[in-house]
Amino acid sequence: MALGWKLHGDGKHLTPGEVVKPDERLSWPRMVGIGAQHVIAMFGATFVFPLVMGLDANLAVMMSGVATILFLLIVKGKVPSYVGSSASFVGAVAAIRAAGGGDATVTGALLAVGVVLALCGYAIHRLGVGVLHKVFPPVVTGGVVMLIGFGMAYVAADVYWPKDPWVALLTMAATFVFIGLFRGFLGRIGVLLGLVFGFLLSWVWDLVGGPITAPDDSGRITEHFRVDLQTVAQADWIGLPSFHGPVFEASAIVLVLPVVIALIAENVGHVKAVGEMTGNDVDAYMGRAVMADGVGTVVATSVGGPATTTYAENIGVMAATKVYSTAAYYIAAVIAILFGLCPKFGALVAATPDGVLGGVTTILYGMIGLLGARIWIENRVDMAQPVNLVPIGAGIICAVGPVAFPVTGTFSLSGIALGTIVLLAGYHLLRAARRETPAP
Repeated sequence: MALGWKLHGDGKHLTPGEVVKPDERLSWPRMVGIGAQHVIAMFGATFVFPLVMGLDANLAVMMSGVATILFLLIVKGKVPSYVGSSASFVGAVAAIRAAGGGDATVTGALLAVGVVLALCGYAIHRLGVGVLHKVFPPVVTGGVVMLIGFGMAYVAADVYWPKDPWVALLTMAATFVFIGLFRGFLGRIGVLLGLVFGFLLSWVWDLVGGPITAPDDSGRITEHFRVDLQTVAQADWIGLPSFHGPVFEASAIVLVLPVVIALIAENVGHVKAVGEMTGNDVDAYMGRAVMADGVGTVVATSVGGPATTTYAENIGVMAATKVYSTAAYYIAAVIAILFGLCPKFGALVAATPDGVLGGVTTILYGMIGLLGARIWIENRVDMAQPVNLVPIGAGIICAVGPVAFPVTGTFSLSGIALGTIVLLAGYHLLRAARRETPAP
C-alpha cells in the first residue's frame, strides 16, 4: 500500500542500530518535524536550478511536491524519495536558450525527456530487474551513488562556501554536534537544527559586525548583509506561480535526450542507496521508480515547471536521521505545495545564507558519496580488477571536476552526466572486450 503506516515502537525513541522503515512512522508531531527537514534539504536546489534555467522557482517548488506524491504512489510507498528540480539539464537548457529557445521550448524539450524516461521505466518494469542487474551491477551502482554525492561537491565548495567561509565552517561544526552527539528526536533533525543555527548566527553577526565583503550571487565582490529579508517583506502571502504550456522543437529535444542515461543511472543509484540503508530489497521497484520520475517530469513540465529527479540531499537526511518513513515525504510534499502557493514563505527559506548552505551541503553530499563505498563493501566488489577500478575512477573524477566534454558548439556533457556515461560505457566496453559478464 502507498498509504498507511504502523507506529514504530513508542513513536518517540530509536535504539542504536534501529531504523524507521518506509511503512512505519514516529509520532505525527515528530514526522512533521522530519518532513520539514526534508523540505529544507531539497529547497535550495529545487529553488536555485529553475532560477539558473530561467524558469519560475515557486512553480518548481510546488510541482516538486506534486511529483513527489505521484512518485510515492507509483512505487507503492516502497521507495522513500523526494523528487525536485534536476541539475542534469542546466547545460542543455543553456544550449537551448543560446540557440534562441524560450521558456515554452525549454519545457517542451524537458517534457519529451520525461516521456522517454517513463517509457524506459515501464520497459524495465515489464522485462524484469534482471535487465538492470546486467547494466547496473553493484560495482556500477556503487560508483554511480558515489559520483552523485561527490559530483555535487563543487556546489558546496565553489558556490556556497566562498560566500561566507566562517559561517559555513561553524554551521558544519554545529551540525556535526547535532547529528553526532544529540540523542533521540533532536539528533534526527540535526540537519534542520544546523540550518536554523547557521541562519541565526548569520543574523546576529550582521547585527554585531555589520555587512560582509564577499562574492554576491553574481560572483562580484560586494559589501552586503548575510541575511536579506527585503524580498520576504515584499513577497505576497498567497499567490499562484506563473504557468505556461510546452512547445516541441526537434532540435531542442535532441539536445536534452542524452540526459536520460544519467537520470536512469541516478534513479537506480538512489534506489540502491535506499535499499542498502533500510535493509529492504527494493530491486523490484526500480522500474517503477524510473517510470515515476518520468511521469513526475511530464506533469511538472506540462504546466511550465522544470524536469524532476530523485534527490541526493534527502537521502542524506535519511542517512542522518535513520527515518525512512514515506510519511515524512508526503508531509514534505504537502509543505512544498503550500510553499509554492505562498511566495512569502518561499522567500524566507530562499533567504537562507549561502554560507549556511555551504556547511550543511558539505555534510550531506559527503554522506551520499560514502554510501557508494558501502555498496561496494557489502557486495565485496574487487577493486583490484582494472576493469572495475579504471572506468569508475575516471567517471568519479569527471563528476567531481566537473569535467566538460563539448558535443556541439553550444552544448557539452559535464559533471554527473558525463561521469555516469564514462563509468557505464567504460565498464561495459571493457567487460565486452574481455568477454566477461558483468560482475562485482
